[in-house]
Amino acid sequence: MLDQLLESSPHLAASALPVLLVLVALESVLSADNAIALAALVQGLEDDELQRRALNLGLVAAFVLRVGLILTATWVIQFWQFELAGAAYLLWLAGQYFLSQNSGDNQHHGPRFDSLWQAIPLIALTDLAFSLDSVTTAIAVSQDRWLVIVGGIIGVITLRFMAELFIRWLDEFTHLQDAGYITVALVGLRLLIRVINDNWVPPEWLMITSIGLIFLWGFSKRNSSTPEVAQTSSEVVEKR
Repeated sequence: MLDQLLESSPHLAASALPVLLVLVALESVLSADNAIALAALVQGLEDDELQRRALNLGLVAAFVLRVGLILTATWVIQFWQFELAGAAYLLWLAGQYFLSQNSGDNQHHGPRFDSLWQAIPLIALTDLAFSLDSVTTAIAVSQDRWLVIVGGIIGVITLRFMAELFIRWLDEFTHLQDAGYITVALVGLRLLIRVINDNWVPPEWLMITSIGLIFLWGFSKRNSSTPEVAQTSSEVVEKR
């Protein structure tokens, strides 16, 4: 029995590798909107170090939930209530952002957190809501749960580094945070449409194209220099 397993293992690896590459590519593409959403979400923490810790711990919790979703995917997709809950949560996040007032000089007007432990559950739930769509797609690509889990691990690692990049870019580009919450609303609407009538769901290529165009708009304008820099420049000019 062991000899047969050892003989078949190279063939198993050879057949699994292309599927794994497809799953990794799929996770990377579908993680872009998730990453910008998480980056915008952790802006509710004031301290940069807390933002990094929230991402690390939140994505560990998110990975546990994602593995649970993968293992129970064939059962979960039978209940439209899960997708409705995910849609309601994402639309609530987007609504809280766009309907809240901008406070003071701080550009962030999404959810705010007084501590790290308030942010972690929202990060995990946000990733889970986004994963409802990507995990279903991954299961359609491969029925091997271990392959989907390995792809999910690589996807979460990719998500972590992408989110940190977006955190830096949020301070640099004027429309990027708005673009992040627009994608949150878009994914929420897609889940809601799927609950109402699965035949109305737009194709995956249209969703990816739309998110790509939203990202282009998000990166279309850089922030002007900060008031402190402008004031310092004017003082130098006056002294001259």
